[in-house]
Amino acid sequence: MRTVAVVLAGGSGTRFGSAGPKQLHLLAGRNLIEHCVRAFDQSQAIDDVLVVATPDIGEQVRTSVSAYRKVADVIHGGATRTDSTRQALGWLNAKMPGDTSVLLHDAARPLLDQRTIADCVAALDRFDAVGVVVPCSDTIVEVADGVMRRVLLRETLARCQTPQGFRLSVISAAYQLAGADSSFDEMPATDDCGVVLRYLPDVPIAAIAGSERNIKITYAADLTVAAALLDSADA
Repeated sequence: MRTVAVVLAGGSGTRFGSAGPKQLHLLAGRNLIEHCVRAFDQSQAIDDVLVVATPDIGEQVRTSVSAYRKVADVIHGGATRTDSTRQALGWLNAKMPGDTSVLLHDAARPLLDQRTIADCVAALDRFDAVGVVVPCSDTIVEVADGVMRRVLLRETLARCQTPQGFRLSVISAAYQLAGADSSFDEMPATDDCGVVLRYLPDVPIAAIAGSERNIKITYAADLTVAAALLDSADA
């Protein structure tokens, strides 16, 4: 089975607070997209890498990842994350139809490790959908109108990361159903497992262990944290 990693590098990164695209900011000499592409390029479990970027940075991205041999293409994304995933699925179904697995990964997570990639791909031998999670260490409460309503059972909660893995036929079917649902845009999913959970509830999604190092770069200060994590790994 062919396995394709998709690096989703769209979005405006408004919370990052920078004039330039967050995805092109440097971390230890490489931009965030390149860190993700490099991780997949080094993985023996990955055959191809597809990058989805906003049109305004497409050529810059293409240049920055041109040295990585597994990069199959750099394509334009949509206005939202789910739109970018749709663009990727359209490309995959046109270029690599059939028995294909796909890992969808956010470019804002540049510290992806080889163990997580390998575990995702291995889990797709037994499941049609896979999510990467880390356990919640904090107490989580439900809040409404500024008041705590109830404490949620921490043992059943986890924080989602990426990549998230799917058989191409399964994630494509989920997005096809989402596209036919007029209410989807009013309450869009924040990740791809959410689309499968909503539209293909009978498809089990395996939960594999993520890593606390696999942080998401949301604010400018997160780059400092990521740099420190890289330094600690090299020490």
